[in-house]
Amino acid sequence: MSPRKNRRPAPGPKPEAGGGSYWDQSTEEGADGDWIVRTIAGANAVKAYRCPGCDQEIPPGVGHLVVWPADGRGGADDRRHWHRPCWNARGRRTPRIQRSRNAPRY
Repeated sequence: MSPRKNRRPAPGPKPEAGGGSYWDQSTEEGADGDWIVRTIAGANAVKAYRCPGCDQEIPPGVGHLVVWPADGRGGADDRRHWHRPCWNARGRRTPRIQRSRNAPRY
C-alpha cells in the first residue's frame, strides 16, 4: 500500500456547486493605467487568440493572461489575451510601424 499524498488546493475562488473553474486574478498598476489580470492555465485555454503585444497567435492549450481595464470601461469588449512575457514587456516595447519595402529606415 502506498502512502497517501496531501494535495494543496488550487489558487483562486472555490468552484461552485455547478462546477466552476479555478483561476488566479489580480489588479496591476502601470503607467498605462490599472488593469485586471487573470491567469489562464493551458488546460483551460480552448480557443486560439491573437496576442496584441507580438501579434502572434496563442494556440489552444497554451497558458496565457486575459487583461482588461480595472475601471470597467467597455466590459468584455476590452478583454485581451496576452502571452505573459509580452504583457510584462509592454512598457518597453515601441509601436510596430509598418513600412513599405523601399521606405527609408531612419
